[in-house]
Amino acid sequence: MSFSEELKSIRKHSFLSQEAFARELNVSFSSVNRWEGGRAKPNLVAMKNIKAFCEAHNIDFSNLEREWYEMSKED
Repeated sequence: MSFSEELKSIRKHSFLSQEAFARELNVSFSSVNRWEGGRAKPNLVAMKNIKAFCEAHNIDFSNLEREWYEMSKED
């Protein structure tokens, strides 16, 4: 799965809207929307927030982390 698909899967697994997920991560709705649409990628601080969210909700973060790392290598 791509990064955007992995992120969307995590959000849906948590039964959250993009807006609610954004609040959980302390980012804007538009950030989550761009990430899920593949138009942007989270910065390191946002990734740390996503990881903390995943750990708090017992969600596997490894696939998302790997996809983010692969995207980072392309930059």
